Amino acid sequence: MTSQPTPWRATVLTLFPDMFPGPLGVSLAGKALAAGLWALEARDIRASATDKHRSVDDTPAGGGPGMVLRADVLAAAIDAAAIAPDRPRLLMSPRGRPLTQAEVAGLAAGPGPLIVCGRFEGIDQRVIEARGLEEVSIGDYVLSGGEIAAMVLIDACVRLLPGVMGKQASGTEESFSEGLLEYPQYTRPQEFEGRQIPEILISGDHAKVAAWRQAQSEALTQARRPDLWSQKARRRGTKNTTDG
Repeated sequence: MTSQPTPWRATVLTLFPDMFPGPLGVSLAGKALAAGLWALEARDIRASATDKHRSVDDTPAGGGPGMVLRADVLAAAIDAAAIAPDRPRLLMSPRGRPLTQAEVAGLAAGPGPLIVCGRFEGIDQRVIEARGLEEVSIGDYVLSGGEIAAMVLIDACVRLLPGVMGKQASGTEESFSEGLLEYPQYTRPQEFEGRQIPEILISGDHAKVAAWRQAQSEALTQARRPDLWSQKARRRGTKNTTDG
């Protein structure tokens, strides 16, 4: 008998497990979850507390506002998850490295991460170091906790899993896939409030359509994301130097 392959799995450590699957339970991600194309496990950090009040936080060493998630409780929760050693251990944090499409593709190609969702003023630095947590950020802003950020990361990964999206090409022609923003999209009706679909898109000339889309992507990226455009230009320069 041939054993079934292990599906991509997201293990989430949170103080609010009832928040999951949330948006991940509908649309593409929800259908794929129901079909067994990926798996989700939301584990309650508070289950690893040892006192009768199920305390998970304490006041910051050195003083200051708010509370800090305790290292011993979170470490016990991570250990209890008993994940395989090849699975990444992530902490959603505004001070982490930015989540990029390349990073998402790498995570989607692996077995799936364990994701720690912080709360309060943060978590004790010692558990980050002791359990090898990699800090990841979805943007330069602060949320109330890591749960929404974890959902963003999971959704971005799940849609790249085999069998999740209807057309395989749709995952390779979107914003960031080639280091560019996606070109404008149009559909029927041909005219909307006096605005026409660009003639080239209904010309039937696939080569011209592809060239138009490439030019639009480049123009949008230069105008809206000069940081991405600069990165792409640097990569081109490195490739040309290597090839030459």
